[in-house]
Amino acid sequence: MIQTGQETVAERLLPNVRTVMRVDDVTSGGAQFGYAARFRGELMVDSIEAFERLEPVFKNLGMTLLFRMEEGTHVALAVPRPATPKPSDPRRNLILFALTVVGAWIAGASYAGAQLVDDPTVGLGRIIVLGLPQGALYALSLLAILLAHEFGHYLVARYHRASVSLPYFLPLPLPGTFGTLGAFIQMKEPPRNRRILLDIALAGPIAGLLVAIPIVLIGLSISKVQPIPTDTLGFQMEGNSILYLALKFLVKGELLPAPSTYGALSPVLYWIRYFFVGLPAPLGGRDVFLHPVAWAGWAGLLVTALNLIPAGQLDGGHAVYVLLGRRALRLWPFLVIGLVLLGLAWPGWFLWAMLLYFLGRTYAQPLDEITPLDPRRRWLAFLGVLLFLIVFIPVPLRQFIGI
Repeated sequence: MIQTGQETVAERLLPNVRTVMRVDDVTSGGAQFGYAARFRGELMVDSIEAFERLEPVFKNLGMTLLFRMEEGTHVALAVPRPATPKPSDPRRNLILFALTVVGAWIAGASYAGAQLVDDPTVGLGRIIVLGLPQGALYALSLLAILLAHEFGHYLVARYHRASVSLPYFLPLPLPGTFGTLGAFIQMKEPPRNRRILLDIALAGPIAGLLVAIPIVLIGLSISKVQPIPTDTLGFQMEGNSILYLALKFLVKGELLPAPSTYGALSPVLYWIRYFFVGLPAPLGGRDVFLHPVAWAGWAGLLVTALNLIPAGQLDGGHAVYVLLGRRALRLWPFLVIGLVLLGLAWPGWFLWAMLLYFLGRTYAQPLDEITPLDPRRRWLAFLGVLLFLIVFIPVPLRQFIGI
């Protein structure tokens, strides 16, 4: 039993709790219970108002207030507050961002330079040098999307007075990659309730898409539609989402890649198969050959899709958790199985299936789980699910061998 002076924590807090809750029973806990005090009953005022009134009282006693539902009963828990997180060192964020700029520039330069050189004997260093001007456009475009995504999270979190770090960018300065593994912000404390959790979670993908879509449109407008080679040693084609197909159709006026023939299939059946498995190779057909700006925009769409996977601590996981609560766990086995099946078409999904298997069952829990979503945010959560469906790319990349 945890005591404050001569009174238990439960005794000290009970008069304040009774101002907002009809208390049916009070339990003093301890380390073995995970709480110092538990109050069960029914809130007499709005849950948001009740939380705001009680939180400072609990904080003054060194406690964190949690609102939970147990078998249809409102529960207020007093949990010992963890140690105050150390302030972030912004120099780390700046160093990582600078390295990410370099990594994205190198990656973009290697991509652009390869398009400018037909001689296979030209070395990688020369290719990167030739591609530096367009590589800068790639880096600028991709980082604009990532910055919008992460500062969408950050600014909305600060608006709700949630403690978060500045974005941490993850550099990957290697040719043949995107130049970065993405970025993240660190939540230093749980969000107050489901509404705030949803706002923070979806602010990133929505902000990122608002930047990515214009970049894709601009990039596609300066990209050329050309015949797909049939006599090369091999080439790589980017995958399609519903949104990406629509953007290509909007700019180029046709569904791309356009095969030379649909064979025995109808165009609808052909596209369903190609969308989900990336086969058959549309050799001899036509496709848009991406300018580095378009490539950066496509990478931004892919990053958004990965973040919106509805599991675990991902943005999409937050969206389904605020909609379904603990029932969101029921989706976990279907997601893992689905990614394993997609891994047969793109092996990268095997890694994601493994990550979700080990990490996809842990969802972010807000301090207040009693407050429901309001109607506007319920529609916002459904929007998050819809965004996932239209930006998800079943086969992100496909390597074809020429014939």
